[in-house]
Amino acid sequence: FFNFYVYKHFKSWWARHTYILSAALDAGIAFMGVLLYFSLQSYDINGPAWWGLEGDDHCPLAVCPTAPGVVTKGCPVF
Repeated sequence: FFNFYVYKHFKSWWARHTYILSAALDAGIAFMGVLLYFSLQSYDINGPAWWGLEGDDHCPLAVCPTAPGVVTKGCPVF
């Protein structure tokens, strides 16, 4: 809404400063993302629990070595 309003009513100002304003808004969002990440991590708030955050992928073959000739109990030999 802000960009539309400024473009409609102050075209000369918008033409001069649109790239600077866009860069400032992008930098502000990036800075806030980093700030929020570190501030939430300091209070041990890790974010939502979803299937991709689990350390175990429930596949017993995922821990097997893949180098030729390495033998481990319970793993196939390549």
